[in-house]
Amino acid sequence: MQKLISTVVLLLAVSLVAGCSYLGVYKRDIPQGNLITQDMVSQLHTGMSREQVAYIMGTPLMEAPFSSDQWDYVFYLDKAYGGTVQKRLTLTFQNDQLTDIAKSGDMDSDVELNQDGGPGPAVEGAGEGAPVPQIGPSGI
Repeated sequence: MQKLISTVVLLLAVSLVAGCSYLGVYKRDIPQGNLITQDMVSQLHTGMSREQVAYIMGTPLMEAPFSSDQWDYVFYLDKAYGGTVQKRLTLTFQNDQLTDIAKSGDMDSDVELNQDGGPGPAVEGAGEGAPVPQIGPSGI
């Protein structure tokens, strides 16, 4: 009887540990930097002011420390299950006018950022707040 119980416990422990190996590790896409879309790049043209460029592209990720005549927009996406995407856009200004647009990476295709399915079971319903009590006909 003792041997049967220990065998059952051992089989149960092995099946529990083996069950963990069948589940994949959760991975998520990790975007970093400025999102650069095809639509944003197509709106840029030489002769634009810094304000117009900032309105379209947002704040640059990098700006030259001693001369603010070069703005760099960098986007890097580490996909959870397949490769990386990197885009770089360098904009050069002279007298507060855009004079050069240098592109690196595939600017013709937009990157699709995946949305997570939700916060998960640990915090599901955490943002819902407490239930609101119903007031009956007596005012209570």
